[in-house]
Order: sequence, then C-alpha cells, then structure tokens
Amino acid sequence: MTTGAPLASETAFRAVANPLAASLAVEPAPVAEVLDFHRRLPGYEPTPLLSVPAMAARLGVRSLLFKCESERFGLPAFKMLGASWAVYRSLCERLGGDLESWEDVEELSAAVKGLLPFRLAAATDGNHGRAVARMAGLLGFSARIFVPAGTSAGRIAGIEKEGAEVVVVAGGYDLAVESSAGEEGPHCAVISDTSWPGYTAVPRWVIEGYSTLFAEIDQALASRRRQWPDVLVVPIGVGALAAAAVVHLASGIGRKRPTAILGVEPFGSACVTESALRGGIVTLEGEQHSIMAGLNCGTPSLVAWPLVSTGVAGFITIGDEWARRAVRELAAAGIEAGETGAAGLAGLDAMRLQPASSALELLLGEDSEVLVLVTEGASDREAWRQILGVEAVGPAS
Repeated sequence: MTTGAPLASETAFRAVANPLAASLAVEPAPVAEVLDFHRRLPGYEPTPLLSVPAMAARLGVRSLLFKCESERFGLPAFKMLGASWAVYRSLCERLGGDLESWEDVEELSAAVKGLLPFRLAAATDGNHGRAVARMAGLLGFSARIFVPAGTSAGRIAGIEKEGAEVVVVAGGYDLAVESSAGEEGPHCAVISDTSWPGYTAVPRWVIEGYSTLFAEIDQALASRRRQWPDVLVVPIGVGALAAAAVVHLASGIGRKRPTAILGVEPFGSACVTESALRGGIVTLEGEQHSIMAGLNCGTPSLVAWPLVSTGVAGFITIGDEWARRAVRELAAAGIEAGETGAAGLAGLDAMRLQPASSALELLLGEDSEVLVLVTEGASDREAWRQILGVEAVGPAS
C-alpha cells in the first residue's frame, strides 16, 4: 500500500485518440452456441448491469452503467467465460468433432474421459489461470499454471485452491507465457488468452467465449427498453476482452447508433496504446508492475490486435493511484472491484479530474450514456482490504 504522497507515476494520466481507428466489418461471434454452452456449466447466471446515477452526475454524463463481473461461476472475474469455451473447443478438436451429447458438466467430463491422464496449462496474472484450473477440476484433469515473479500470495492461493500446480517464473508475464507454451503435447493443452505465431486458435476461442458477457448486456438493455450507450469503457491487457467488444459492436445486430470503445491501460503496461501510436505491435521493455495485475502485459495478442487496433476509438493510460481511488469509489456504491476491475472507472475519473487536450473528451458530455466493464472483484482480498480499510461493502445503488 502506498504511504505518503503518491509517486508521479502513480498519478500519471494520458488520453489519446487511436490514430489507427477505422470502421470495419467483422464476422459475428457464435453467440447462441457459446451462451448455450455456458448455461450448461454449474453456477451459470447473468452478472448484474447496475445504474449509479449519483456517480453519473459527478462525472457529468447523462447515465452510467456498470457490468459487474465481481463474481462469475463462483470466481472473482469474467475470465471463466473465455477459458471454459476455449477448453471445450480445444477438447473437441482433439476428439475430432463437436461433443453434442452432453447436458451438464458431469456428462461432458465422461465424454472426454478417454483423454486421461490429461493436463491443462496456462500463463496468468491471476484470474485467467484460476479459471483454467477450475475447468480442469470440473473435467477431472490436472492443471499447471505459470505466473510472473511478484504475483501476490493471495492470487497464487486462489489458483492453488482450484487444485492446480503453480509455477512462479523468474520474470514478467511475457516470460510466463513463453514458459507455458512449452507444455503443449499429447497429454496437455495450453489454454492461453494471448497468441503468438503458430498459436491462434485457442485465443480466438477465448475471445468468442466473452461474447456471452455482451449478449447478457443486450438482454438487460432490451428488458429496460434502452439502446446501447454512446461509450463503452474496457480495461485492456493483451486485448482479448476489448476484441470481443469490437466484434460484438461492429457486427451491429439490433443497434441503431454506434458505440465508441475506450480502452484503459496502466502506466508502464500500455502495450496496446504504444502499439497503436507506433503503427504496429510492439513489446514494451522490461517488466510491468502495476497493481492492476490483470493488465500487466508487455505485448498485445496477435489475434486481438487487428480488431483492437481499428475498433477502439481511443486509449486512457493511468497510474495506480487512480485505480485505488476507483476501488474505494465503487465500494462506496456497493460494487466490489479489485484494482484491475476498477480500471475503467479510474480512466473516467482521470479524464474528468485531470482534463487533457484530447478528442476523446468530446465523447463524454452531459448527454452521454456510458457503460463501464468492471472485470473483477477482490481477487486479492488482502490488497483490496489495504486499499479500502474495511472487509465489507454495502448494497449496490
């Protein structure tokens, strides 16, 4: 926890329009198929879409909605959506076709029993690896999860709680990815949410898996007789979730007006922003150490990049102090969010409280309707308690 005055890097802020932004046509995700799959997993239910009028008034916008992924399938983040679908599609590939004759996870486990002994492997800053480990446990597989040096004890414990072996690498997230890639083999499937040359199918399935989140937003808005908001704010790591947002919105199904996507990245980990500004994928030097652990990525995903580089209107880069502030603000509104989950609101706060000369400010006016993805709950409860100073939060507004 930071003591005294925050460092300059912790209050850093930059907002830039995406110089590569362009209209694009995309192939829609198989939303109905993915949603049907998720509904057959134990514990599926849509996460809430919450309106917080008081916060909207403070930010100077007409309305502010939060899609809250504080709990998804009993885990503290949205990642299970992508991990579960990618695991399923990977297993279908190995078994030579779709596994149609199953109704629940017990029947699915029986259908893949012929693969045993079998292991799932992944690299993670916490939530993705925990979701992969959960799927391994549900299917009777083992799991080996690679994490960067410096990963908090709380996040490691969460992964181990799912029955996985955790391997701490002597480096950052990119090294964890490289280490996990070597696990692929006849008795192990690597389930990564990022991609590299020769490894693209699984990350595409991860992106497809996130389509359930956006289908739920469609349904919730329709039930309230509302259109999609003018602005969608998405935390960006390697770009998979932002790519899913681009696919969903660019497909244009049932939408009468465009929605601009704003991506938020940590100061020092803004690999997508830097790549956009330089006109192509770059790898950041050194390691990334933001408290927004799920966004500590040095290289954009090859699969996500073509979508994110053109479909995102602009990028907001923030220091860690903005995330701490947003964690506290969301808790006061009854929304549990970890540092990564609060990044979207943190970006909006920074734009309002520390204005910059950017075309992005034109997107946030008194008539604007804004939707923010809160992508995780308190995945590291000790860090969350240190920021908040309390264990419990009140009811959602």
